[in-house]
Amino acid sequence: MNPLITAAELADELASGTPPVLLDVRYRLGGPPGRPEYEAGHVPGAVYVDMDAELAAPAGPAGRHPLPDLDAFAETMRRAGVSGDRPVVVYDGGQGWSAARAWWMLRYTGHPSVRVLDGGLAAWTASGGALGTDVPSPKTGDFAAAPGALPLLTADEAAALARRGVLLDARAGERYRGEVEPIDRVAGHIPGALSAPTTENLAADGTFRPSADLAGRFSALGATPDAEVGVYCGSGVSAAQEVLALAVAGVPAALYVGSWSEWSADPTRPVATGAQPG
Repeated sequence: MNPLITAAELADELASGTPPVLLDVRYRLGGPPGRPEYEAGHVPGAVYVDMDAELAAPAGPAGRHPLPDLDAFAETMRRAGVSGDRPVVVYDGGQGWSAARAWWMLRYTGHPSVRVLDGGLAAWTASGGALGTDVPSPKTGDFAAAPGALPLLTADEAAALARRGVLLDARAGERYRGEVEPIDRVAGHIPGALSAPTTENLAADGTFRPSADLAGRFSALGATPDAEVGVYCGSGVSAAQEVLALAVAGVPAALYVGSWSEWSADPTRPVATGAQPG
């Protein structure tokens, strides 16, 4: 199944007799929660989900956005109307990071049909889609979390994968090279990882590049359908967008949720700097 849905396709499905559950996951790194923006205008019928409070546990030794308690996550999804037999569509402000985190969480915990609105809310409004301010009260869903449907990496597993397979670093190139580090304890990257910034997954309008373009991009890094591929970023959020882009390209990939925020917090773990390895 294509993990993306266009604004036109979403409009058609919302007008049908069996619309998908719609989740608004707008979020800005370091910024305020997205609820005020949601209340000011959202795709009609969408339920707001808080990235920091509902798609992650509090920051700690496991990183800045570790996995939430899965029972609590499942309860959040049920309150939002999510059931195991009803498709879900998620969207954010357009960068795809938090929407991809919601997509990954639902897929990881076993939901079979989850798609991301390609281009986010900006694509919806650009296509002529209306916004609403009514906050829906959906019927409680029956979703039950069954983790393990997508691969997940620990820090040790990420280190091993960098040696035997392809580990992609989804952060900006300057953070990978260790030239700057605005958030975490130390600058650099996991030894053996390859730089693959998420910005290169998107076209100028904020939608994902065509699948063939993405496949070419990742193939040049060794990330092909028959390779063992993993992804990390700063705290496991933007890396989910890269896992999504890889899925569009037909490449399965594991996510290291703890990412650099967990890795760099442990002073015993090695740190590499400089341009990506040859």
